[in-house]
Amino acid sequence: MCAKSVARCIDMGSAFFDEAGRAQGTRQHLENTMTTMDLNSDLGESLGAWSMGDDAAMLEIVSSANVACGFHAGDPVGILQTLRAAAARGVVVGAHVAYPDLKGFGRRSMDISSAELVADVIYQIGALQGLAAAAGTAVRYVKPHGALYNTIAHDARQAEDVITALRTINPQLTLVALAGSPLVQWARDAGLRVVSEAFADRAYTPQGALVSRREKGAVLHDPEVIAQRMVRLVREGVVEAIDGSTVRIEADSICVHGDSPDAVGIARELRKRFDADGINIASFMAPFMAPSMAAVQG
Repeated sequence: MCAKSVARCIDMGSAFFDEAGRAQGTRQHLENTMTTMDLNSDLGESLGAWSMGDDAAMLEIVSSANVACGFHAGDPVGILQTLRAAAARGVVVGAHVAYPDLKGFGRRSMDISSAELVADVIYQIGALQGLAAAAGTAVRYVKPHGALYNTIAHDARQAEDVITALRTINPQLTLVALAGSPLVQWARDAGLRVVSEAFADRAYTPQGALVSRREKGAVLHDPEVIAQRMVRLVREGVVEAIDGSTVRIEADSICVHGDSPDAVGIARELRKRFDADGINIASFMAPFMAPSMAAVQG
């Protein structure tokens, strides 16, 4: 082989490795910029002849389902139906525990004793575990509902009661809590795995709390505006507060309430924008699940 041929081969080899290096760099860049976020929704809330939300449509979009346990909404037949649909779609299931408040949809605060609250939460999780087993799935996490969710975010006594209930029935259960609230650290200090949650369709105060539903502008309805806000939250870790200021929110999961009239439209727009922006949708429980189950996510 002549010297020119050898030199040409060396040049071709160098070009090949340069191209391979660039390709590897591109792949690495995509991996580094790809972000994963969980989308969850409150489901299983229909009660008897009273229908709430479109569970079937939401289960085609979200990665985690907060399923009612009968205390604020839901009945056994409807809950089981939702659980079966979630299992068929590969959506991860959580117990949406609440105060015993069917009439108020769980949105009324209660000065409940510790003994009652611990027992109520254990009871609800246990009931959902039984129905979930019958549906071929399992309860992987707990997300309190409504007034209970808001109360334990800052009330140390009731927060401890809910934490005690989880640790008693299954300390491996993950607790979903309001991002930035004291509950996040309280639960972690107690040994629980905690997921911080943001809300797509709710306005925030400058302090990072949810604006009360009793106030004007507390609930957001425009799917495009909501999607833009959530893309910014995922990419920058901030949202615009109700007064126009910027507030930092660090979240591992985003909730779209299933009981609002435009819930499905909001969830679809959110998923579309996430897909376009390179944000992968998968349950926060995926890393802790069997590969066959986790593969269904997204």
